[in-house]
Amino acid sequence: MNKKMIRQLPLHFMLLPGIILVLIFSYVPMIGIVIAFQEFVPARGLFGSEWVGLDNFKYAFELPDFRIVLRNTVFISFMKIIAGLLASLVTALLLNEIGKLWFKRGVQTVIYLPHFLSWVILGGILIDILSPSTGIVAQVLSAFGIEPVFFLGKNAWFPYVVVFSDIWKEFGFNTIVYLAAITSINPTLYEAARIDGANRWKQTWHITLPGMRPIIILLATLSLGNVLNAGFDQIFNLYSPAVYESGDIIDTMVYRMGLVDFQYGLATAIGLFKSVVSLVLISTSYWLAYRFANYRIF
Repeated sequence: MNKKMIRQLPLHFMLLPGIILVLIFSYVPMIGIVIAFQEFVPARGLFGSEWVGLDNFKYAFELPDFRIVLRNTVFISFMKIIAGLLASLVTALLLNEIGKLWFKRGVQTVIYLPHFLSWVILGGILIDILSPSTGIVAQVLSAFGIEPVFFLGKNAWFPYVVVFSDIWKEFGFNTIVYLAAITSINPTLYEAARIDGANRWKQTWHITLPGMRPIIILLATLSLGNVLNAGFDQIFNLYSPAVYESGDIIDTMVYRMGLVDFQYGLATAIGLFKSVVSLVLISTSYWLAYRFANYRIF
């Protein structure tokens, strides 16, 4: 062992607690993947349950509900990705035009606060706000002579409530990322544009947006890996059997099949299917990020 390795040894020891936690909570549980290929009976354990091969996968893909759930997952995820990126980008551009620093920082703080709240808390708030009997939205609609709508109980409304509430909670984080990208743009470009007679809109279109293009491409491509992650915490706290048709996603379906209906093999098969597809999408998104934004992990 050379002197350099000896000097770095304490740093390697510092990694040990993190490595041990990852092994215990991320890799050891992967042994349970075999349940997807078994008719799993808890009393018999992993090695005593009957092996059924791909039967769980075949049965899952033949379920009429599975196609609906897959469609809901992809639709809600894409809506969240597109709407979230647009909301964050527009907000960052608007905040960049604010001259008062104290006001700008105040707005940033307000829009960033929901990011730190769990969906258990925000779910309760939304249920109260959108209640068709006592909610503030229903009272406002009634004041204008409009019949209150049960937003969380109607299939036509529920996916859009999910998307809108997710944007409300998370767009403040990406906004800060975009604002950081704006600050890296050379200010002399704006000075030259003003001398040439460019107004604020032209400066934004020809300088700010091109300067933000790498980070926009990066966030957009990396978000592709979350196409099958429609947000279990959020939907679990907001949905009900009345909106399964439009709000049920893969994660909630796995939860109900595994922990409610005790169909462990089927639930594991669906979860494994999602994990494999997500791995492919994440790998593709990182390749695209490297290809178009020169972003790499290593």
